[in-house]
Amino acid sequence: MSRKESILILGLGGVGFYLAKWLAHEGYAITAIEANPELIARADAEVDARFVRGDAMDFAPWKEVGAHKMDYMIAVTDNDAVNITASMIAGRCGIPRKIARVRNLEIWSEDALLTARDLGIDLVIRPGELAAQEIERLLKMRSGNVVCDMDGGQVQVMATRITRNSSLSHMTLKDIGQKHDEFLFRIVAIARGIDTFIPGGDHKVLPGDHVYILVHNENYPRLMKLVGQKAERRHKVLIVGGGLVGRRVAELLQDTFPVRLIERNEARAEELSFLLKKTECLHGDGSEADTLLRAGLLDMDTIVTATDDNETNIMTSVLAKHLMESKGEEGEAESGRTIALVKRQEYLVLASSMGADIVLNQKVLAGNRILKYIRRGKLLALAQLHGCDAEIVELVAEAGSPVTRKALNAIGGLSGKMIIGSVCRDGDWGIAIGSTRVQPGEKVIGVCLSRHLPDLERLFEA
Repeated sequence: MSRKESILILGLGGVGFYLAKWLAHEGYAITAIEANPELIARADAEVDARFVRGDAMDFAPWKEVGAHKMDYMIAVTDNDAVNITASMIAGRCGIPRKIARVRNLEIWSEDALLTARDLGIDLVIRPGELAAQEIERLLKMRSGNVVCDMDGGQVQVMATRITRNSSLSHMTLKDIGQKHDEFLFRIVAIARGIDTFIPGGDHKVLPGDHVYILVHNENYPRLMKLVGQKAERRHKVLIVGGGLVGRRVAELLQDTFPVRLIERNEARAEELSFLLKKTECLHGDGSEADTLLRAGLLDMDTIVTATDDNETNIMTSVLAKHLMESKGEEGEAESGRTIALVKRQEYLVLASSMGADIVLNQKVLAGNRILKYIRRGKLLALAQLHGCDAEIVELVAEAGSPVTRKALNAIGGLSGKMIIGSVCRDGDWGIAIGSTRVQPGEKVIGVCLSRHLPDLERLFEA
């Protein structure tokens, strides 16, 4: 950036706090308007930004922060009407780019009476829709173990839990590379308990670890065989919770997969049975073992817990996993996988450590979508590795940037923070090794601990 771009954030709840923290770390000039003094106090303790206490619907705070000088306005309060009105105020103030979180009013619909364009909103963020689409994307991949694909699927990241009998158990990454050298792959992150590691060559893989492995798509079947995973699943889907996300997931999947949905509220379950023509909707408490078993849990390949309660989603995922694994040990069924939706970011790794295979957070998905929009041209892709505190990002190396000056193993400060996993050279993606030297203009896939995303980006900036 030739100068610090100024960003006005309205609302310091989950998404607003996440954005303020990361954008301030990246060097943007952040100003936030928030009515809740407790949220301001929390943010002020962690974020280098200017905070103004006030109501976004009151013109006084807008004048106080000098809104006419801002480059971006991001309205992420919990009120759709406030976010929409704020976008209109921002337009009147002359702020060129406006982002608003809108969850219920369908301004994105082509036949809407008022569209985002009419309201002057450049990017509409719908957290529930982002979560539902991410679940759909994960399920429609060719294998349930892929958690991320980059550049049209040429490079993929597989997540797998290490068992005692795994061929990778109790081995260092260096030994794994030497023993399994018939094709290239890289372990780019490890979730162990509530901790996430970006591993080095001497790091040992242990039973119970959730490991994330980057590989070229043509070698994916070989990697599946190496870690003992089957490449195909039938993908029968059970959804627990018929709220906004659960219903939307069913809508997106029901034309492709057999879908069954459990809803606790009887009236809501009956309503969903009419709305979701190809989904089998059941009334019951999906957090109870008997209900899950009666719903055919043991015949399911994927269980999505999408109620409005964090703890219910986590514990239901753990319960479902336990029931499936117990039955699988008897040789009567294979264990399916679980996808849990959580609203608190600090629960992401905790839920994974308790047994959930994939954990999604709407606020992180929304925040990453906004970060990618603001950093367009710099970040080609940005996603979280679900279930751990790490990000995967696709960037372009600028001429003269630090990453182009030395081979990867000669660049200081990477260990334990980030990994350069793959480089696109002459149109082909290859797995990066220590002697790889990134050339200007080349696309690169990197993985880093979430708090080190700005540091990773700076490696690629001249």
